[in-house]
Amino acid sequence: MESVRSHLNEYVTTVGKSPIRALFELSFDPTLISFAGGNPASELFDVEGLTKSFTHIMGTAGQRALQYASTDGEPEMRQAAALRTTQMGVPSTAAQVLITSGSQQGLGLLSQTLVNPGDVVLVENPSYVSALQAFGLQGAEFKPIDTDEGGVVPEALDAAIRQWKPKAVYMIPTFQNPTGVTMPESRRRAIADIIAAQDTWLIEDDPYSELRYTDEQQIPISADPRLDDRAFLLNTLSKVLSPGLRVGWIRGPEEILERISVAKQANALQTSTVDQLVAAHYLESNNLQAKLDPVRAEYARRRDAMLTGLREVLPPGSALTEPEGGMFVWARLTEGFDASALVYDAIKAGTMFVPGAPFYVADPDPRTLRFSFVSNTPEVTHEGLARLAPVFAGA
Repeated sequence: MESVRSHLNEYVTTVGKSPIRALFELSFDPTLISFAGGNPASELFDVEGLTKSFTHIMGTAGQRALQYASTDGEPEMRQAAALRTTQMGVPSTAAQVLITSGSQQGLGLLSQTLVNPGDVVLVENPSYVSALQAFGLQGAEFKPIDTDEGGVVPEALDAAIRQWKPKAVYMIPTFQNPTGVTMPESRRRAIADIIAAQDTWLIEDDPYSELRYTDEQQIPISADPRLDDRAFLLNTLSKVLSPGLRVGWIRGPEEILERISVAKQANALQTSTVDQLVAAHYLESNNLQAKLDPVRAEYARRRDAMLTGLREVLPPGSALTEPEGGMFVWARLTEGFDASALVYDAIKAGTMFVPGAPFYVADPDPRTLRFSFVSNTPEVTHEGLARLAPVFAGA
């Protein structure tokens, strides 16, 4: 008798589980020091401020907050998202914004709406694993774009578009996951020139840009008005307010957002009404940028501790990125090392990192690995890296 597994969607059976999520489950072991997941520091959440917003919403609009609501998002939250996007340098109206349950849902909805099986999607190599999952479930064919210390190489992008005629280009220009690399302004202009001249969608993921540790604000590529009919900018409150709220958004062409709304109706109906109203009230009642100042300062301190410690424990000749923001440091070990082979040795030593190979769509580099630096204090980071030192030394 034929196995029932043969009746599954072929793309569900071929797309693998995220290795980061698998390690995330292990990270609940209190004896482990984890550098694996991209979790914001729980102790820095504004619990008091969010409590006030929850209390206000339940006291003044409790019945509405507990009810079904619009698929596109509550008017207050759409307006708040449009304002935040405008402040990021991308002038936006509420009509150009659709609220999602975190930016990950936005990636899933965009892939469902834009991508057909066999369509080419150009991606950075390495790239964000869960985005690759989202596009892979729709049967996308991935093609890598050459990158360097400044992110996507414009000439390589132009050549790839001409060669592959992609349906979409997906990138994270600011504090990229997994590498932490940020694309300079001049290169963003060059990328905008290329996208404006070609027939392809730009999907720009921007969950980290407000976690910058310098005074320089990076303006999204999507800010270029020539891209208004072809660019989607994804953002979220997960990294700057709370991932538990599950509030994010897509900024894009209104006529395409209408089709994305249909896809959302089919798989989720709506984003939590309570979460949206609480988030909108919090943003109206608080200066989030001021709230983020001490968080950014602490994250910068934690980044510095990670970089200092890694230079001491990684094998001589290893290379590190030095991110100006975000959550991640990317390392490349010297010849002969395989980071995947060291993961479980690290866990036995009481700590963990994420090997780099799963982030690649082509030519994975087994020597690469990713460290998240925001979840642990410098003191805990020091202890975790001390546990790792013999793992690298004995490999």
